[in-house]
Amino acid sequence: MHAPTESAKPTIGFILLAGALTAFGAISIDFYLPALPDIARDFGATAAAAQLTMSAFLAGMAIGQLGWGPLADRVGRRPPLLAGILVYTLASLALARVPSIEALTAGRFVQGLGASAGLVIARAIIRDRYDTTESARLFSLTFLVLAIAPMLAPTAGAWLLAHSGWESIFLVLAAFGLIVGLAALFGLPESRTAATAAQAAHETPLQSYRAALDDRRVLAFVGAGAFNSAALFTYVSASPALFIEHYQQPPTAFGWIFALNALGLVIASQANRAALNRWSPAFVARKGSAAALVFATVLLALSVAGVDDMVVTMALLFLGLGSYGFVSANASALALGAMPQRAGSISALIGAGAFLFGALASAITAPFAATGPLAMAAAMAAGFLGAMICIRIASRA
Repeated sequence: MHAPTESAKPTIGFILLAGALTAFGAISIDFYLPALPDIARDFGATAAAAQLTMSAFLAGMAIGQLGWGPLADRVGRRPPLLAGILVYTLASLALARVPSIEALTAGRFVQGLGASAGLVIARAIIRDRYDTTESARLFSLTFLVLAIAPMLAPTAGAWLLAHSGWESIFLVLAAFGLIVGLAALFGLPESRTAATAAQAAHETPLQSYRAALDDRRVLAFVGAGAFNSAALFTYVSASPALFIEHYQQPPTAFGWIFALNALGLVIASQANRAALNRWSPAFVARKGSAAALVFATVLLALSVAGVDDMVVTMALLFLGLGSYGFVSANASALALGAMPQRAGSISALIGAGAFLFGALASAITAPFAATGPLAMAAAMAAGFLGAMICIRIASRA
């Protein structure tokens, strides 16, 4: 157990490893997005059934974090982190040999359970070491590593799909899990604080969750992250059908389109670091959520009016997703900062809320994605509106 080292600057190695742990979810989604039409065809399944494999992964991410978070508070960060990465790696290997779409869906759920350990525990480790504002800056830095996944993964996945089939995508994910697991095993020391250990020793996971949710600030910032993620995952799940089927773009072109929109997230996440030198995390999150809502609402209004132009859709998605980058890191840091002694449990609530809302939003919008941007725009606007309301509630708590 260690005391927080808030004055220490994070090393490049720590930033890269924390980013890789956080990227388990993103890379596992984005890498195989171009393969969804081929997966549906090979198993004789509908496009909606193929989309549900992603919803299953998101559900696994949501449920898994609820278990890993309190466990990391109780036994330390390293044991559950390494166990989760092992589950992820083995599930990825198994997914390369599944016989049916149902088995693929079940396997993706298990893969999500394992992947969730990296995301939830990486956030807790950052909070162990740094205060709220520095955590927000570091979340933005790890987001830079995280954002490389949607910039490169769909293009790489499309290349693998063309040359080796969709099964090879899961073999690459297994290799990713192995490499990150070894890096964590040998390069990531235990960071759980004495205060966290003492708190966890005197309460059950349910008591920890209840105490966290009784705090209005924690509840509101967790809600902001959940609604924000619903908007993001709506885009992620709808974009393959929207661009490949509706706009008739080849999978390779979709990879570049997806990367371009991810660039907006990269720019915003780094601009967020600069903004935090002048304004508080809460102020930046408020302004970012309002901007995201404006861009999503414009896309919705144009869709209702019958304007369906791919370039216009891409531009508004670029701006809206960029605005997301000013909300996510700050909301997470503010939620964790409200009760740092329960960092694992609150990190689990952040992640579970994000992926649960994301899974629901993607499942609802998936059947309509190939018909145009209307359903996606409506769900994104609703998500950004919910995030903005939650941030305003938290600011008054």
